[in-house]
Amino acid sequence: MAIERTLSIIKPDGLKNHHIGEIISRFEKAGLTPVGIRLQQLSQKEAEGFYAVHSARGFFKDLVAFMTSGPVVVMALEGENAVLKNRDLMGATDPKKADKGTIRADFAQSIDANTVHGSDSLENAKNEIAYFFRETELQKY
Repeated sequence: MAIERTLSIIKPDGLKNHHIGEIISRFEKAGLTPVGIRLQQLSQKEAEGFYAVHSARGFFKDLVAFMTSGPVVVMALEGENAVLKNRDLMGATDPKKADKGTIRADFAQSIDANTVHGSDSLENAKNEIAYFFRETELQKY
């Protein structure tokens, strides 16, 4: 299997409900190593830029408002098959449809406040990581 990198964001609800440690622990136990990590408050401009792909959708304004409602933890994760592994750990976007034991099934409150974001493809992972991290900020293991 290939070593990949993916982006993960612990959203404001994950921080508000004190799930940072448990979420990062799940990533590490699954073989995903944080190679870049930062706690930050997204500005409206940053959130709009990051989620620009959704700008024409009805939920865009609410998504941006939610993502700027409190601090987030942005992480570049590295490991074998990182994109798919992270998606599996997160579970379905709708926590009601997420498999038991996934992050969203265990911690998310709704489809909107769903605790985590994860890249959905290797190409998007590269773009999303570059949105938040310069290459020199990422560790080599």
